[in-house]
Amino acid sequence: MNYKIIFAGTPDFAVPALQTLIDSEHTVCAVYSPPDRPAGRGRKLQASPVKQCALRAKIPVFQPTSLKSIEAQQALAAWNADLMVVAAYGLILPPAVLAAPRFGCLNIHASLLPRWRGAAPIHRALLAGDDETGITVMQMDAGLDTGGMLLKQRCPIAPDDTGQSLHDKLAALGAHSIVQALAQLPDLKPEKQDETAACYAHKLQKTEALLDWQQPARVLARQIRAFNPWPVAQTALNGLTFRLWQAKALAENSGQAAGKLVRADKTGLYVQTGEGVLCIQRLQQASGKVISISDFLNAHQIGK
Repeated sequence: MNYKIIFAGTPDFAVPALQTLIDSEHTVCAVYSPPDRPAGRGRKLQASPVKQCALRAKIPVFQPTSLKSIEAQQALAAWNADLMVVAAYGLILPPAVLAAPRFGCLNIHASLLPRWRGAAPIHRALLAGDDETGITVMQMDAGLDTGGMLLKQRCPIAPDDTGQSLHDKLAALGAHSIVQALAQLPDLKPEKQDETAACYAHKLQKTEALLDWQQPARVLARQIRAFNPWPVAQTALNGLTFRLWQAKALAENSGQAAGKLVRADKTGLYVQTGEGVLCIQRLQQASGKVISISDFLNAHQIGK
């Protein structure tokens, strides 16, 4: 069946799904995305990645600050769409919007619901040390990621996955999943979420980036991976401030105090933690480039 679709989304995560729908047998009649926002050093207004994708495809773009007004709701309903597909849109959909399309609104969520409802499911899965995550295509309701689950696709979390690499995997999986869900839509029955298994993925804060060396090495390594590429894990070491981009946890213990640099060679900077040693492999010093430890030691006397 060829569906007439309104698409609502904002960041890079949503672009593969939008592009896949544009390239499919379905018709994307309109795209909703938040108003352009200042970005970069010049603070010039910048369109969201979703808006940029829609404009390239010559699809009308609408950018209301809210969908709560009667005017905004009437304008959306006037499209007489079969479906609204939502991926990291960022605005609340009032009941009138949820009910406007013929088959309601479907959300592409980057977790295996009910685990990690909320704003940062990718990062929270990494921080928690989850072995897998995935995509849930959900029939939206008035709650926060509480609607009936129509389709799930699982994605293993690799030991070296970062926030960026897992984001990219799930963005591609989300695009595949929504097309699969649309193909099966008449036969899909919403599965109620188990509220007892629900947990909330709070939005990331910059303050979380500061590492606490009293934590176990495995926890710090997960933070470094989860916060790559934002907000990037940070620490002070030998009086210098660094952003840490890559590290691995080791089971060994040096007997030194937590936060103490144990040794340094071309394989890494080895720092004692509350439990185990963390081997830092790539870092960045204030306003500098991201470099390997080998390059870093060529320019510094740390550990020598």
